[in-house]
Amino acid sequence: MADRMSKAEFIALIAMMFATIAFSIDSMLPALPEIGLELSPNEPNRAQLILTSFVLGMGIGTFFTGPLSDAFGRKPVIYGGAVVYILASAVAWASPSLELVLAARVAQGLGAAGPRVVAMAVVRDLYSGRQMARIVSIAMMIFTLFPAFAPLMGAGIIALTGWRGIFAAFVLFSTISVLWMGFRLPESLAVENRRPFRLPLLVDAVRQMFGHPTVRLSIMVQTLCMGTLFTMLTMVQPVYDVIHDRGDSFPFWFAMVALLSGSASLLNAALVVRVGMRRMVTWSLGVQIFITLGMIGLSAVPLSPDVSFGLFVAWQTAVFFMAGTTLGNLNAIAMEPMGHIAGMAASVIGAVATVLAAAIAAPVGLLFDGSMAPLNTGILIMCILGFLLMLRMGRIEDRMLA
Repeated sequence: MADRMSKAEFIALIAMMFATIAFSIDSMLPALPEIGLELSPNEPNRAQLILTSFVLGMGIGTFFTGPLSDAFGRKPVIYGGAVVYILASAVAWASPSLELVLAARVAQGLGAAGPRVVAMAVVRDLYSGRQMARIVSIAMMIFTLFPAFAPLMGAGIIALTGWRGIFAAFVLFSTISVLWMGFRLPESLAVENRRPFRLPLLVDAVRQMFGHPTVRLSIMVQTLCMGTLFTMLTMVQPVYDVIHDRGDSFPFWFAMVALLSGSASLLNAALVVRVGMRRMVTWSLGVQIFITLGMIGLSAVPLSPDVSFGLFVAWQTAVFFMAGTTLGNLNAIAMEPMGHIAGMAASVIGAVATVLAAAIAAPVGLLFDGSMAPLNTGILIMCILGFLLMLRMGRIEDRMLA
């Protein structure tokens, strides 16, 4: 690898593959009003399903992409995922109905799971220890900055070409990344190191994980935390547009919030060694419960439009911030007892949590009625349930240590 690609180029390529997900989700946010008016004029709020349908497909794809890449090699799976992603983007671009766009988005998510999941496996193949951690950290830092600018990119594309142009941009983005990888990065998994794909092994991994109480609870809480994030993402644009009449400036506010909340990973890294992963998650959920209760209380008080908007931006930042202090820790908690099946466990945990979170966020998003009530209530319930499950996890761990 080093003969053909420098470490800096390798990190840039991995970051671009990671960014496929953020680009596919966040750049669509400014397009939702136009898509709703054109393809679902009687129920424009259904355009939100464009986000959760992609997440659903990505979650399903996560089940299989890791094990398939172990069996057939990294590059063939990335190529296959890219082909599915590009074809689905083309179908969505030409779709005359919202239903066809949603079906194409599910397929897009399936394809995007390839580059996103397998890119991490490529890093594991080529690096280990601190070198691997350093490369992943730098790539993830670039990845976390991307959502801040994706809505601005989407808004710019819409201004030039209309909302369908975003799907053409997806085709271009994926084509560039897969050609870059194809010409510059050799296959990282040698044939002698490949493992046959066996469905019974996947079923056994699911059985082992859901049979372990800590892992089972961690997956449930991860689902709820991802559900709060996806619910906010599906409803944030309508809140800016319909409630606060700031749809035109939404991409700029979203960029600011994303950049601010990106510091959550730095705070987590500074505290988690002293506090512990379980306490970090529990405290984050507890703080979010009080913040959301405060938002619900203040929504009953007459406030000026500017104050009301400022409070929502602060709460949106807090929700994104909570995701940064919970999701990584929950994944680590779930993975810790599963070291003997780490690769399979990573695929299953990511898939189950993502699919269930999308299944929660989609109906909550459709409840949007021009008020904050569905968003506030939905996130509050998910945080309370997650907090209670974390307390139960603590009691189980105390019994195991006793």
